[in-house]
Amino acid sequence: MKILYKTSATATGGRSGVSKLDDDSFEVNIVPPGSKREGVNPEQLFAIGYSACFDNAMQMVAQHMKLAPTASSTTIEVGLAQLESGGFGLDIDLYANIAGLSETDAQTLLDTAHKACPYSNALHGNVDVRLHLKLAA
Repeated sequence: MKILYKTSATATGGRSGVSKLDDDSFEVNIVPPGSKREGVNPEQLFAIGYSACFDNAMQMVAQHMKLAPTASSTTIEVGLAQLESGGFGLDIDLYANIAGLSETDAQTLLDTAHKACPYSNALHGNVDVRLHLKLAA
């Protein structure tokens, strides 16, 4: 594997602490889900990263496949789940909103982007990601 980019972050205090990029360009308060305190939880950060990565993968794949959607966006829902084994896992629904393509082309784009996206590849075999296609006019 050829590494194209690498970054690092450090968390202190877990779900009641602070996480920051090691280059000091971003810092955020981490709070448990449902907390009334100001901050975000790791699942929210994962949803932000995955949605941006997947939306970019759709753009790149569309270009490669010579498809020209008029618009697209990606919404990721991330749930924290209790596993039967006693540990914790993620529950993920991915909504691809695609305009300007036939349903067949949009579905092909969604499926191919899911094979290209680094987040999707990291989850493959570990987390069931349910794909949902929304066609827009």
